[in-house]
Amino acid sequence: MSKNLELKKAVVSEISEKLKNAQSMVVVSYKGITVEEVTELRNQFRAAGVEYCVLKNTLVRRALAELEITGLDEQLEGPNAFAFGMTDPAAPAKIVYDFINKTKNDGRMTVKGGLMGTEVLDINKVKALSELPSKEVLLSRLVGSIQAPVAKLVYFLEALRKQQAGEE
Repeated sequence: MSKNLELKKAVVSEISEKLKNAQSMVVVSYKGITVEEVTELRNQFRAAGVEYCVLKNTLVRRALAELEITGLDEQLEGPNAFAFGMTDPAAPAKIVYDFINKTKNDGRMTVKGGLMGTEVLDINKVKALSELPSKEVLLSRLVGSIQAPVAKLVYFLEALRKQQAGEE
């Protein structure tokens, strides 16, 4: 086996591992982005626990085929970058759409699609993912939802106790 083929197989297995370990992945097309903008993006991705890299489409196709994931072939055309959300599934989409909004959607970066687990996401689903509240906000809403009925029960029981105490 040639060294080039061995190297490509190693890269494909590395991409497969990233896909297995990532909670989500966003595929973006980039054209005309400055070095400063890419550096800022990479810093934002790194701070959010997102791995951002440019990969060869053919190698990504092979990794997806190894994992038996289909439906991303259309998106894997032209120059693409891939953002793997390792800790927060919404982080890659949020950062990408934040950049797109900052640049007034001038077309230099566009979302092509993505993955969440093994589910293929179209552009609309990636956009919806980017609009989700943060994990902390969702958890606080959940706690509030659980706490509200209990608090109402406590207030009711306290009012009932006061009423009975006043009658006796």
